[in-house]
Amino acid sequence: MSNTINLYPLSNFTFSTKEAQPEEDPSVSARLQRLQNNYEDFGMRRTVEGILVVHDHGHPHILMLQIANAFFKLPGDYLKPGEDESEGLKARLDERLAPLAGSAQHLGHDGDWEIGDCLAQWWRPNFETFMYPFIPAHVTKPKECKKLFLVQMPERKVLAVPKNMKLLAIPLFELYDNAAR
Repeated sequence: MSNTINLYPLSNFTFSTKEAQPEEDPSVSARLQRLQNNYEDFGMRRTVEGILVVHDHGHPHILMLQIANAFFKLPGDYLKPGEDESEGLKARLDERLAPLAGSAQHLGHDGDWEIGDCLAQWWRPNFETFMYPFIPAHVTKPKECKKLFLVQMPERKVLAVPKNMKLLAIPLFELYDNAAR
């Protein structure tokens, strides 16, 4: 069985801005502390992120959010306990990138995110920044599971980016062996 992925040119997409969406945590240590507090209350955190692929100049590009001119991340976030991964990712993509309801750009927007296959799964064994593509043998209670899903972009779409972020199309070849991105 083979699935075809349709890649549309970056020029097919319209980009606008919307109100800033501040990060929940001022620092990495604060984020890890919140992870620990949530773990004590709800157990292992489940995170979903979308890999949005377009093409530009004949090369595939991944749409990534740049925060504070330094930090890059895929759009997505953690799920609520019991929330479905696919529906949760659609909701997180809408929160982050959909035009505001009632705006002219929102017309025709019907949550048309098409969530595809899970391409990667990463595990956080401890309350540290390191994540692994496997659960280490000695770890019985991982703290977080992050899944990356391919998102099939529609042929045309308006994406509204929060004012405090940039949405950049990063060439696939720039991501290889480049931890800074």
